[in-house]
Order: sequence, then structure tokens, then C-alpha cells
Amino acid sequence: MKILFWFFVLIVAFVLALFAVSNRATVALGLWPVPFLVELPLYVAVLATLAIGFLIGEFAAWIAGSRWRREARRHARRIASLESELRATQAQLVGPEGRTPARTAARGSP
Repeated sequence: MKILFWFFVLIVAFVLALFAVSNRATVALGLWPVPFLVELPLYVAVLATLAIGFLIGEFAAWIAGSRWRREARRHARRIASLESELRATQAQLVGPEGRTPARTAARGSP
């Protein structure tokens, strides 16, 4: 599976490198109310836009997953509470010889 992953990464890197080599022409980018123009290669503009879009998408997914992470934390706290309660109950059930009543009943009374 790792080989398939790295093969995919190699193909994507090759395609991005080919895109960068093929699109070296300079473009002027400007934002309407701002009077500044930035000239940079086309591949930088496209790849930067893709990277920014990816980061915004990841941030949106992280925000959307906050409910599930909160639920998982709540369940983990509940499980820890129930496990400590179970340990306390088991400790109370241990008899004078260190055997629980269920074990004593299963083996028969001495």
C-alpha cells in the first residue's frame, strides 16, 4: 500500500513539475480597489490559488468536525468514569481471601 501511495505522489509531483515548466509566462495580478499589480509566473499564481483553496477547505472540514470531536471527548470521559467506577465496585466485592463472591460460588464453598 505504501508503494502505491508513493507512486501516486510521484505522479502528482511529475504533473506539477510539468505544469510549472510549461507555464512560465508572467502574468499581472491585481485586486480591483488596490492600485498595486503583482507580476509573477502563471504557475505560481495557479499553484498558490490551489494551495489556498486546499487550506480553506481543510479549515472548513476541521470546523465541521468539531461536533464529532466534542462527542468523542465526552464519550472518552464517560468511559473513563465508568471504568473507574467498575474498578471501585470490583475492589469492594473482593472478599477476605482476595476472591470475588462469583469466583467463590463457582468453585464451591470451602
